Amino acid sequence: MFPDNSVLSDVCASGITSVVAVSCLGFWGEIGKRGIFDQKLIRKLVHINIGLVFMLCWPLFSAGPQGALFASLVPGLNIVRMLLLGLGVYQDEGTIKSMSRHGDRRELLKGPLYYALSITSACFFYWKTSPISIAVICNLCAGDGMADIVGRRLGTEKLPYNRNKSVAGSIGMALAGFLASVGYMYYFASFGYMESTGWDIILRFLIISIASALVESLPISTEIDDNLTIPLTSALVGTLLF
Repeated sequence: MFPDNSVLSDVCASGITSVVAVSCLGFWGEIGKRGIFDQKLIRKLVHINIGLVFMLCWPLFSAGPQGALFASLVPGLNIVRMLLLGLGVYQDEGTIKSMSRHGDRRELLKGPLYYALSITSACFFYWKTSPISIAVICNLCAGDGMADIVGRRLGTEKLPYNRNKSVAGSIGMALAGFLASVGYMYYFASFGYMESTGWDIILRFLIISIASALVESLPISTEIDDNLTIPLTSALVGTLLF
């Protein structure tokens, strides 16, 4: 935005991205208050929406470590927000309803907090020139979000090794994470951040999404939060492949 002053440019980008993020949270918060959708569906729509919208704003920032730092401040501030809400320091009924399973503020100290931590870490450590950041956030947001939505509606056939998970949900997760990853690959490539967009890169994204869906389907997912296992799996497999 300001070619001669990268710091000012990144500060403005952070401001714009923060406004976009707060607007998205506010929108879903209002939906939650009004009871337009089922609370579980709203929670998953927030889960899908926030991280992907945040990534759409990355081209506003500079390409180096400075840009990554300023961008990571946006979800980083949300970490603080989750802590304050979860600890009851201040109240926001709409946000609590849209981001928790049962409307309990303490739930924000688990899944939503891990979600913000994962996105912040992917942004800061990998940034927009790395396909690993794309894989981590797309599988966490699009993949995990669609796993629940598809599983609840079409998940009549359960997995033989985990009766709490369905075949449809796992397939939905792998496909959504993969398609979102490929979409963002081309999005960042259009700005010159991705050097390669060939079939070999696409195949690697597919492998990462399948691995993430497999880990999400395991019985251990009931003990360790998906918002931790999915990003860790995506980052680990991505590191091995890219």
